Amino acid sequence: MKKVIAKKHLGQHFLLDLNIAKSIVDLVPKTEGIQGILEIGPGMGVLTQYMVQRPDFYNKLVEIDTESVEYLRENFSFKEEDIISDDFLKLNLIDIFPDFKTYTIIGNFPYNISSQIFFSVLDFKDTIHQVVCMLQKEVGARIASKPGNKDYGILSVFLQAYYDITYEFSIGPHVFDPPPKVDSCVIKLVRNLDKGLSCDFDKFKIVVKTAFNQRRKMLSNALGPITQDKTLPFLTKRAEQLSYLEFEELTNLIFPKK
Repeated sequence: MKKVIAKKHLGQHFLLDLNIAKSIVDLVPKTEGIQGILEIGPGMGVLTQYMVQRPDFYNKLVEIDTESVEYLRENFSFKEEDIISDDFLKLNLIDIFPDFKTYTIIGNFPYNISSQIFFSVLDFKDTIHQVVCMLQKEVGARIASKPGNKDYGILSVFLQAYYDITYEFSIGPHVFDPPPKVDSCVIKLVRNLDKGLSCDFDKFKIVVKTAFNQRRKMLSNALGPITQDKTLPFLTKRAEQLSYLEFEELTNLIFPKK
């Protein structure tokens, strides 16, 4: 096993506990054939060292830090094109695995861009079958939260409209270098093809964002900027009480299809 060095960059805290690293990789189910795996922010390869042991993985890495890219190229036997030295948020994710219809994303997500990563996942939801990631506990809990919970929010609704989400386990600060000031967690998202929306997703986003902009108010007031229809359902509820299906129903009523 290669010795893996930990360092911090771009808001990322590197995992020192190798048992946790292996557990994260093991959350990706084994397949008989080869599956595409894209790791975001591998750093010095804490997760990568276990990914390369999986015969069912075709691994690609995206890393913006040039020092980490150099380390990965020197210490792992990747093809030149399989380590992408770029900003994940700028990538066209359809082009990552031209030979795979869908693929999995894995990684220790930098805390400062984790929400942006998930919005990118939504943009490519028909390409990204699965996400297994470590991130700030507050963000992970929000994504996995159910309606009626104070953590439930915009990203919860958007992601749950397309993915089945599991909160796997929590992680304390002491297993990172440097230790973050917050707890972390691991969550797993699996694309559910039975899920989806009968409404336009852009209109859906307008309704959800408008409702949560004034989340303490009842929807009769919160939705005022986009509708004055007082016959709509759920108007006596607040945004955090509605499932994605109920937001879908509202969207179809506020923006009926022509």
